[in-house]
Amino acid sequence: MRISQTPSGSIQALLICGVDEAGRGPLAGPVCAAAVILDPARPIPGLKDSKKLPEPNRVRLAGEIRAHALAWSVAWASAAEIDALNILHASLLAMRRAVLGLHPAAAEALIDGNRCPELPIPARAIVKGDASEPCISAASILAKTERDKEMRRLADIYPDYGFERHVGYPTPEHLAALEALGPSPIHRRSFGPVRQVLQKALI
Repeated sequence: MRISQTPSGSIQALLICGVDEAGRGPLAGPVCAAAVILDPARPIPGLKDSKKLPEPNRVRLAGEIRAHALAWSVAWASAAEIDALNILHASLLAMRRAVLGLHPAAAEALIDGNRCPELPIPARAIVKGDASEPCISAASILAKTERDKEMRRLADIYPDYGFERHVGYPTPEHLAALEALGPSPIHRRSFGPVRQVLQKALI
């Protein structure tokens, strides 16, 4: 939140959200984005890039973010949308959905990375913003924890792929299961390893 002065001299608060995504690299599952407006009156110690946090710390901080932020929102783009749009544009779509889901609405958005989604508010892209802007760090943590939770849920629906362990990333375990079982309905068919398995099935 930034404090600004209007032309009349009155002081108003400008609500700024941080935005980040999780799940661009996996071969399966949706991409998840989060938007967070932090409350300066209720600081959350320990916010940093979610990739640099052990899972128990991420989960704990995610709970604190939900409890103490002025607003937060999580949104998704499905595997089918990723295949239709490509992963970059699907990620931007999920980010847009997350920002538009905030209540109260943000007046400005800080986006992790070098591209901004189309938004009805000013937006600024910050490379490695999840390491420098606490509100983006908070969004990074929420997006990662929510996506991991969703992949564990999907592991119950599509067993034998090991989604609960690798959450869709191309680990040796996942690639072996993909080769043996073929793609599941949540695999991203536009991604190379999945596409190669599909092409082999046609030979």
